[in-house]
Amino acid sequence: MSERHVPPERSQDGTGPGEGAREALADAQAGLLAALVAGGEAPPGFDAERLRIQAASLISKRRGTVARLRPDLVALLGVDFAREFEEYARGRPKPSGGSRADARDFAGRLREAGRLQPEPAPPAVPRRWSRFPKALRSLAGAVRPTGTGSPDGFRE
Repeated sequence: MSERHVPPERSQDGTGPGEGAREALADAQAGLLAALVAGGEAPPGFDAERLRIQAASLISKRRGTVARLRPDLVALLGVDFAREFEEYARGRPKPSGGSRADARDFAGRLREAGRLQPEPAPPAVPRRWSRFPKALRSLAGAVRPTGTGSPDGFRE
């Protein structure tokens, strides 16, 4: 027979055993994450050199993704692309919008530095075409197949 699981007893303050250990683990994880992606110091017990190498690897991965998304930036910066991206990404976690947001923010930084032309305004939609979808919707209900009553709508 299997043993029945008995939950651990709670202390008077309502916390179970190990609550302090969970908090310590959460703090260590937050410190590790900060060291890897936000330029933070290596938490106690971690090899600072290995974390530096891993952080550089993560920046390299981000750089490759941005290069695929924005080849125009690679062409513009040439051999300086890697250095410029590393300066941008060091100490800055990937934005919450993902890789596309990362590429957008990097381009914005280059734009602010005067290395990239301002984005052109979206082209204005001619007025007559702006009403086209509405016209299609109104016609959709008015158009009926013609025919002599045959099921497929064709004349015999």
